[in-house]
Amino acid sequence: MTAVDPGSLRGCLYRNTYIWLESGRGFWFYPTYVGRYSVAGYRWRRNLQRWVYFGVDADQIRSFQCY
Repeated sequence: MTAVDPGSLRGCLYRNTYIWLESGRGFWFYPTYVGRYSVAGYRWRRNLQRWVYFGVDADQIRSFQCY
């Protein structure tokens, strides 16, 4: 497993970002915090039709793309 460097997500702070996890799941994310080992922000929950606060370890992120 290759961890994403959390610093690489800094350019996506406060921008709509699509994240793919190692599990294969993908979702829209709006990062508001980037730490040494984790990132946090708001994840779009389609079933709830709203954003919820969410944090994840960087080693769980396979890839991302911000817009």
